[in-house]
Amino acid sequence: MTAATKLLDEMCHLTAQSLTPMDTSEHFKILKLLGEGSYGKVMLAVHRKRGTPMALKFFPRESTSLFSFLREYNLSLSFCTHPSLTRAMGIAYSTPSHYVFAQQAGLFGDLYDVILPEVGMEEDSCQRVLSQLCGALSHLHSLGFVHRDLKPENVFLCDSACRWVKLGDFGMVKARGTRVPEVWYSSPYCTPEAEIARGNEDSWKSMNDGNDGVQEDEEKKKKSRVWVSVEPSTDSWALGILTYAMLTGSHPWAETASDCRSYLKYQEWFDRAKGPDDELDVWAEPQGESTQDVIGLIGAELGKKDCPPIAPQFASFTPLACSFFQSLLDPRPRLRGRPEDGLSYLGGDWVMEKERVRLEAERKKSRGKGAIRNMKEMEGRGER
Repeated sequence: MTAATKLLDEMCHLTAQSLTPMDTSEHFKILKLLGEGSYGKVMLAVHRKRGTPMALKFFPRESTSLFSFLREYNLSLSFCTHPSLTRAMGIAYSTPSHYVFAQQAGLFGDLYDVILPEVGMEEDSCQRVLSQLCGALSHLHSLGFVHRDLKPENVFLCDSACRWVKLGDFGMVKARGTRVPEVWYSSPYCTPEAEIARGNEDSWKSMNDGNDGVQEDEEKKKKSRVWVSVEPSTDSWALGILTYAMLTGSHPWAETASDCRSYLKYQEWFDRAKGPDDELDVWAEPQGESTQDVIGLIGAELGKKDCPPIAPQFASFTPLACSFFQSLLDPRPRLRGRPEDGLSYLGGDWVMEKERVRLEAERKKSRGKGAIRNMKEMEGRGER
């Protein structure tokens, strides 16, 4: 346990004694709903006296422990000092039905809003977002924390061009080394090492809502928990999947599983490219070679004639991008690249020219449809 994780626990015990009840409407003007989920909801609000915009995060008291609420609040308040991490604003209180704290508001929505389905976003914007997320995750990891829930909905925009983004939602954060039950779920964000828990009771419950009529496999129900250590490699995998989604508007596979054909295609390509003796372990820090030298070597290896065809879903990427994805999406967690290592791949082209032209045409078409839709909406309001 690091000094930061020990301090966080101590802060939670101290703030538990000073949490005061308060009437939300007396101090804040609620403007709109920003998001909601199993944790509760987030509302955009303005402080009545100061006029400061902020996001109020509401946690139902009946389903939220006081300690977990205070842990997320104090983590955001005192440890999220990186400019690309969402910070709490020093306001925490309780109501008869909720625990509430205030945090910085992403006034331009989240990353999910700007990723066009099957198209993605512009490569320059993607690289800007990636560079910021690399720094944010590296900061958390240096303190001994793992985010564990990196996805587009948790990356908030401070401007419309993604020049400044903030990673938020720290409800899943755990200290590195914490022992937790492994949970497999059907998603590309789920790491390959989690498949050992596929079908166990925890995973099965997370995949079903408990409705009557769902016939559960008795063998799956009997499987015992698989306990694992929380590691930063989980965030690295999610960062690789998120980057793919930003560039393409889709996912490389439906689920990270041994019976998913698209994932097996990737795994075959990865295994052949890396070789049985892991000759291309870029993170081994070879003596006398810079990171850029190593990246160049990997690109050369990927282009060798005896290498297998690139997995179809990665065929539109340059060798530089392919080596980036293979570093973060390494099926072996101990050899998986770190988020900060991804910075070395920035600056070059990631998408092949032919694909770049196609995507730009699709974006223009989408923008045109959006403009027409907005004009019709304005005309409709004028008629009324």
